[in-house]
Amino acid sequence: MPNLKWLLLSAVVVTLDLWTKSLASEHLVMHRPMPVFPGFNLTLMHNEGAAFSFLSTAGGWQRWFFAIIAAVVSVVIVAWLVRLKPGQRGLALALALILGGALGNLWDRLTLGYVVDFIQVYYRQWYWPTFNIADSAITVGAVMLVLDSLFGRHDEGKAGRE
Repeated sequence: MPNLKWLLLSAVVVTLDLWTKSLASEHLVMHRPMPVFPGFNLTLMHNEGAAFSFLSTAGGWQRWFFAIIAAVVSVVIVAWLVRLKPGQRGLALALALILGGALGNLWDRLTLGYVVDFIQVYYRQWYWPTFNIADSAITVGAVMLVLDSLFGRHDEGKAGRE
């Protein structure tokens, strides 16, 4: 099971995500931006929904709904990683990042009931929704997954020889 080495990267993402969320929770004041440089603040927020606070005011059931989705997706990704050809490093990297991000946010949902967000990017009066390291890993992994599906080499014979 040589592809399981990618789980180490997922573990690094989870560790970095949980560590930075812990630091943010300990040192930041809820909803009070701490400017780092123009266009970038650290701002502690609790997200009870999904991306962009989707369903955040749904009454609590969404915690378990999103937790179940994250758990199922994580199992599917591990199974996918196990079946990859040795040369599919780009795809493995993408899946490992998505897995690490999903597990980091899943931990928050299960233990806290919400996801800790703290990275705030803005331009003038336009603010991107606050996010965290897990969200970043999921986004980078998803973009890599799309790029791999569009531009990656999918010839079975070549994939094993890379």
